[in-house]
Amino acid sequence: MEVHQVLVAASAADAITNAALDLQDELRCLGPSEIFARHVDPLLAGRVHPIDRYSRHTSSKGADLIVYHASIGEPSVFSFLHQRPEPLALIYHNISPSKHWAPYDSTFAALLDTGRDELAALASRAELAVAVSEFNAGELRSLGFRNVVISPLVVDTVALRSVRPDKTMADYLSCLDGPVFLFVGQILPHKRPDWLLSAYHVLVTYLEPGAHLVLIGMDRLRSYRQALDAYIAELNLNGAHMIGRVSDESLAACYRAADVFVTASEHEGFCAPLIEAMSFDVPVLARAYGAIPETTAGAGLLLEPEDSPLVAAEAMAVLAREESVRAELVRRGRRRIRELDPTVGRTILLGHLRSVGA
Repeated sequence: MEVHQVLVAASAADAITNAALDLQDELRCLGPSEIFARHVDPLLAGRVHPIDRYSRHTSSKGADLIVYHASIGEPSVFSFLHQRPEPLALIYHNISPSKHWAPYDSTFAALLDTGRDELAALASRAELAVAVSEFNAGELRSLGFRNVVISPLVVDTVALRSVRPDKTMADYLSCLDGPVFLFVGQILPHKRPDWLLSAYHVLVTYLEPGAHLVLIGMDRLRSYRQALDAYIAELNLNGAHMIGRVSDESLAACYRAADVFVTASEHEGFCAPLIEAMSFDVPVLARAYGAIPETTAGAGLLLEPEDSPLVAAEAMAVLAREESVRAELVRRGRRRIRELDPTVGRTILLGHLRSVGA
């Protein structure tokens, strides 16, 4: 069975790209399987191929199935999917609302809107639509997809925990006095690191002066990153550390050093870092948006959407100080990790794909 995957963009340390790479290992047990993308991070050269080279890596009769990871619009990828004769299965990771991007990058905001239009147009083309959460599944059904199944995102926490932590990063973090609050995710408007910085400002001003906020993740939007840097400087937030993209070794060091994992994201189709944090016994604080309540499943402390940064600061202080609260969240996190066994997740997803690719 020959199955190939298609992404709009493949980037190192990106959750969607990691999911495709993880799935590729399973698909190669069935037969030839490659990954193609319109935009390929140079770090992934050789592992992910440009989509215009698809025919070089497939048999003359074509593959048995194309698996498309949908997350943003891209006309050339959409055209490719419509032109190819192979059966199509779609894995929907979610498309961020354009309203968060419009003030910073109108072109990218338009791509998000295009992506949602393209997604709806693929409803009649796809023989199977896989959603990583019920939140995503509901959107697919509303767009006209009929054969919709749910298969939670596979997050290989065992692999991440087995990585040897980077010594330089570990030493850097060990020098931070006071509780360490960690955010992991792309530095993008819908993730709301600006809102998180507001909460942190209240925290260090009134509740925990020695606290540190470490933000890990690629900043893909220069104007937004510049706005965050200006905000940090204006509020004199010396304990806010914008580190950027890191290796798995450095990421493991960050999780091991963190006292609390925090996110202010307002749109998530799953949110893998929540699960990664739980696997390191780090208590989770998040906002109840999108699929976050599904992903945490009672294993995190969730703020209501209408809660302000002041409420978040108070919750951060509680998680830094109250050992009984922390212990209970760690216990629930371990339970959630067991529920999301990646081996079971891979088997479920592979079964769904084989049902349409046979």
